[in-house]
Amino acid sequence: PCETISDNCVVIFSKTTCGYCKMAKKLFQDMNVNYTAIELDMYENGSQFQDILHQMTGGRTVPRVFINGAFIGGATDTQKLHQEGKLLPLYHGKLQ
Repeated sequence: PCETISDNCVVIFSKTTCGYCKMAKKLFQDMNVNYTAIELDMYENGSQFQDILHQMTGGRTVPRVFINGAFIGGATDTQKLHQEGKLLPLYHGKLQ
């Protein structure tokens, strides 16, 4: 997952059946922000991905959302940042 995170502005570790994941992806779609979705349930080693994400972020739940290499949280965290007007500035690298 580390290369994927560093090579893409927005990365969402997701599962195709997860409603919260769909919510997070829709948020970026509505803002016309390109993202890379890694659908963990489509990989045989998806649970190993989740183990690595757990080590990196302290949680195994999806979605796990990264912007510019930084873990920002799950769907509700992402939604909250958007409502506070902080999501796009994060994406554009203007918020530390």
